[in-house]
Amino acid sequence: MKGAVLFAPHDVRYVEREDPKIVEPTDVILRLSATCVCGSDLWPYRGISPVRRPTPMGHEYVGVVEDVGTSVRTVKKGQFVVGSFFASDDTCPICQAGYQSRCVNAVPMGSLGAQAPYLRVPLADGTLVATPELPPASMIPSLLAASDVLGTGWFAADAAEAGPGKTVVVVGDGAVGLLGVLAAKQMRAERIVLMSRNPDRQQLGREFGATDIVTERGDEGVARIKEMTNGLGAHSVIEAVGTQESMMQALRSTRPGGHLGFVGVAHGVALPGLELFQAEVHLLGGPAPVRRYLPELVDLIWSGKIDPGEVFDLTLPLDQVAEGYKAMDERRAIKTLLAPDGKVAA
Repeated sequence: MKGAVLFAPHDVRYVEREDPKIVEPTDVILRLSATCVCGSDLWPYRGISPVRRPTPMGHEYVGVVEDVGTSVRTVKKGQFVVGSFFASDDTCPICQAGYQSRCVNAVPMGSLGAQAPYLRVPLADGTLVATPELPPASMIPSLLAASDVLGTGWFAADAAEAGPGKTVVVVGDGAVGLLGVLAAKQMRAERIVLMSRNPDRQQLGREFGATDIVTERGDEGVARIKEMTNGLGAHSVIEAVGTQESMMQALRSTRPGGHLGFVGVAHGVALPGLELFQAEVHLLGGPAPVRRYLPELVDLIWSGKIDPGEVFDLTLPLDQVAEGYKAMDERRAIKTLLAPDGKVAA
């Protein structure tokens, strides 16, 4: 088969790769209905994360089970499934505590390369969640969002303890930040402030539930949040970028005793110890344990209560993956969906 491979910064190619096959008895092989480009894929694409060798790309996926290993019990051939960007056994003590992304046997799906027509998924019983039946094509983008960006935004809102009576501030207007807005709305936050300068992203943020938009950044952005919260800062803050500026803006926007959920993949972030000490806020973040939330998210999507697939504003055939990366890098697209023939279908 062919699949996306990153050879060097700004050099993604759709080239021949080995066909996936069952390696362990706990594996399954999926025929992918859709995959996509993640904002975190842009770190190596831009050369910020080093690219030392040709690297298969992609870690978000939904599709139909084509083959199953002999030890797989809960997933069957022909089922449509959604999986997390970390494969996990869902039985170890860390998984049982709800942190499947840190499973003692975790396998990062990015190492297997999901931007391709087929994918091997290890630890299938602990990683994949099946839908009640084959979904209509219109639902597949939303189910794909659950594989990472919706689950990550949901974890961020959960970590920030978004809820009734709370003011939630979202730093970052990419797909994760926008779906953090959606999650905060579902958690019944009273006020949701999206920090964004992009009109299209502002509009989608409002559709997802943002009540306010703040265009200022850095110290000016913090001052605006303080002004809106009687000088206190927000109860709940989501950081969804991963830079020093975004992290400090998020920290300084959180009131004492508040909660900061950080899910932006950190690059060059160093928190000043004394300021952190004096801030007296709750910090929780990291790679989202998407598997914890998948059953609930699939149910919300299946019942039509949420439509996170709206974050995909560009759909391309898999063989045009390079354009998908370029469009996101240049901020011409929020998130690129990729389908084997350009059409999404189970």
